[in-house]
Amino acid sequence: MREEYRHLSGTAENSKQALERLTEILRILRKECPWDREQDHRSLRSCMIEEAYEVAEAIDNSDGQNLKEELGDVILQVVFHSLLAEESGEFDLTDVINGECEKMIRRHPHVFNDEGAKDLDKVLEKWENIKVKEHRQDSYAERLRSVPRALPALIRSHKIQKKAADVGFDWDVTDDALEKIVEEAKELKGTATHEERTEELGDLLFSVVNVSRFIGVEPEAALEAATDKFVARFKKMEDMAEETGKKLEQMTLGEMDRLWDEAKTRDDQSKVVV
Repeated sequence: MREEYRHLSGTAENSKQALERLTEILRILRKECPWDREQDHRSLRSCMIEEAYEVAEAIDNSDGQNLKEELGDVILQVVFHSLLAEESGEFDLTDVINGECEKMIRRHPHVFNDEGAKDLDKVLEKWENIKVKEHRQDSYAERLRSVPRALPALIRSHKIQKKAADVGFDWDVTDDALEKIVEEAKELKGTATHEERTEELGDLLFSVVNVSRFIGVEPEAALEAATDKFVARFKKMEDMAEETGKKLEQMTLGEMDRLWDEAKTRDDQSKVVV
C-alpha cells in the first residue's frame, strides 16, 4: 500500500472509526479512480437498488455472513451519495444521519415524549399521521402520489390501495374483490390491440393485488414464492425427461405437459403428512 494511505490498512475498532475510514477511502477514490470520478446520483441509482435487493436475498436465505457483506455495500452507497451531495454543497453525511435521528425521535413520541399509544395499531396510526404532516399532504391524492414510483409495481400498488382504503374507498368483502379479477380477465380476453392488452393486463394485476391485501398476503412475496416453485418444478420435469433419455427441447408440448403434471403430483404427495 502507498505510504500516504498506510493508515487505512487494518480494521477499525468501533463503528465511528469504521465510518470515517470508509468515508476517507471514498474521498480518495473520487480523486484518483477514473470510474469513481465519473459517477453521479443518476449513474449510481441502479447500484443502490441492486444492493438493497441483495440484502433482501441474504435475509430470505438466513445467510448472516452474506447479510453482513451486503449491508456493507448499502452503507457504501449511502456514503457515496452523501459525498456527491457534499461536493455540490447540498448536504453531507452528517446531515443525512442527523436528519434520520430527528425523524426517528419525531415519529416515536410514544417513546421519546411519553405520549402513550403503546399498542401496535395506535403506534402505526400515529406514525402515519406524523408522516402526513411532515410532507404537508393536504389531499388524499397527494398521499397516493407520495408512494415512490421506483418501488416494484406490486409493492407500490399494494401501498396505494391501502392508502385509498384508509378513507373508505374499498370493497366491502373479499368476494367483491375476487369478482373484479374475473371481470378484468374477461376484458383482457376481449382486447384487440397491444395498447388495449397492456391496459387490461395492468387492471387485472391491480385487481389481484387488491385481493392479496384483503387476505393479508404480500403480493411480492407470493409471486416470488410462485416463481421459485415454478423453477423447482421445472427442474424436476427436466430430470424426469433425462431419466427417459430425452432432452426437453426434443419433446413435444404434450410430453412436457405430462411430465409437468407428474412433477406437480410428486410435489403434492411430498406435502402430505404421514
